[in-house]
Amino acid sequence: MKKILVSLAAVVALSGVASATVNNQTGCGLGSMIIKDDSSAVMLALQATTNGTSGNQTFGITSGTSNCKKTKFVMNERAEEFVASNMDILAKEIAVGQGESLDTLDELLGVEDKLAFNAALQANYNKIYSSKSVKMADVLDNIATTAL
Repeated sequence: MKKILVSLAAVVALSGVASATVNNQTGCGLGSMIIKDDSSAVMLALQATTNGTSGNQTFGITSGTSNCKKTKFVMNERAEEFVASNMDILAKEIAVGQGESLDTLDELLGVEDKLAFNAALQANYNKIYSSKSVKMADVLDNIATTAL
């Protein structure tokens, strides 16, 4: 009984949020293209299910189709490991805007315009390395938000 009440509360909460704002909850993909009604939790669930089961959301994100914005780069496990292992040298190279480790990071992230990307990192150095005790995950998050 408790699970039913929690589920009902979640549906009511989601339906209120969905009607109050523009839909950005289900992401891009086929579901958001063919199911335009986002006024209820049921319709949002149908959009998300269609996005997930049609298998086109990942392709849309990487290609910029299906109402998706193309990402400039994708964080991956290799990039995470590289940043974790090279925090100090990356900090120095980002500060000057160039270097071998920074070039490697560009490659791991699949950056197309490396000069512009490195310049953006250099300009936002204080935002990326926000403290002396900054963690790898924070550096990656900061790179993603400041370099886009």
